[in-house]
Amino acid sequence: MEQLDKTLVTDAARSAGSAIPAEGGNPVIAPSTDRPRILVVANQKGGVGKTTTAINLGTALAAVGERVLIVDLDPQGNASTGLGIGHTERKVSAYDVLIGAALIEDAIVPTKVPGLDIVPSTMDLLGAELELASVQRRSHRLRDALSRMPRHGKTRGDSDAEKQSTSRPYSYLLIDCPPSLNLLTINAMTAADAILVPLQCEFFALEGLSQLLRTVERVKTSLNPRLDIQGIVLTMFDQRNKLSDQVASDVRSYLGDKVYRTVIPRNVRISEAPSYGKPALVYDHRCAGSKAYMKLAAEMIQRERRIRQSAA
Repeated sequence: MEQLDKTLVTDAARSAGSAIPAEGGNPVIAPSTDRPRILVVANQKGGVGKTTTAINLGTALAAVGERVLIVDLDPQGNASTGLGIGHTERKVSAYDVLIGAALIEDAIVPTKVPGLDIVPSTMDLLGAELELASVQRRSHRLRDALSRMPRHGKTRGDSDAEKQSTSRPYSYLLIDCPPSLNLLTINAMTAADAILVPLQCEFFALEGLSQLLRTVERVKTSLNPRLDIQGIVLTMFDQRNKLSDQVASDVRSYLGDKVYRTVIPRNVRISEAPSYGKPALVYDHRCAGSKAYMKLAAEMIQRERRIRQSAA
């Protein structure tokens, strides 16, 4: 598998304020805590870059030394496909975890990106909402499953190096949601510490964002008091289009510092990468989209550090 560009990794780590380790070292940038930070990537509007953001942000975080688990809660399974996880490898999926047929650690599949694992999705998730309709704590199914999971998931591999790598605790869990505010998304929000919102730079962006923010407030009031907006990521930004600038300006004036400085440009290589079962950072680490996601990871780590320091 192609290696991630070391220059990008080094630059991102320096941007995040971390010392660069010696060759073969293991840089963990985020301060250690007693549990992983759980972020849900959600927007009820489709085609805004949720899955692309989950895949490439997870890859970028893994590239700078974090250990990351992506939970694919979209029945379409695009995050699983985009990370090269074939249907034959999805013997245990997020569906089995939600209905209580399997432990989440048994559903974890390693990807070809070192430090990045995934709980894959299958079309069975389409029926999960009906199956869970009469189940107690149906909105807490994912939260309960994650609370029982060992922080490192499951130790795998035959070699000492593999065992040591997979015994490291996860520092981030990213939950990729379907493009709707259904029970799957509610489960994700109930389990999460915060929500990361990819927002396409187009005319109806703010209207959809307002609906999502109302849902977040309802979940925070009734199901998960700790839920917060971690940040808004502007995606598919086209610098040739004045509308992109206008939408970005409107969103920043509305949400201020919640909006990341880094914007993800509209980029052909990002669109091509999933068809090869690779994150953009692996498919073409030099493209503008890959560089943007590395910058986003560095900015996110800085933000997470400030959040943890203020909570200490």
